[in-house]
Amino acid sequence: MILDTNALSAIASGDPAAEAAFGSAEYIGIPVIVLGEYRFGIQHSRHRRDYEAWLSANLPACQVLDVTEQTAVTYAAIRSELRAAGTPIPSNDAWIAALCRQHARPLLSRDGHFDKVKDLRRIDW
Repeated sequence: MILDTNALSAIASGDPAAEAAFGSAEYIGIPVIVLGEYRFGIQHSRHRRDYEAWLSANLPACQVLDVTEQTAVTYAAIRSELRAAGTPIPSNDAWIAALCRQHARPLLSRDGHFDKVKDLRRIDW
């Protein structure tokens, strides 16, 4: 599965249900966009050292998903589909959705607006 920022935060904060989903996955992908959002968030957290330590310990078990030319093509298609349907989502989330579609992986997220993206399966916890 691929992690959204809220899933990564929940796992790092010790949410039992999110940790269970994380622990049972055979594959964990973290979009570079999510990693940037998460690192920005922890820079402003009073628990910064704890979250940085957690990330250092757990990131090696994950694949960081970079944005490629294929991702850009998929991103444009998703944004066009959502625009035509009148159901836009935040731009960073469209990039995350593009990586999910590109890699044919479900997304662990609490954000219901991902359900508007065709060919994307969202897993809630």
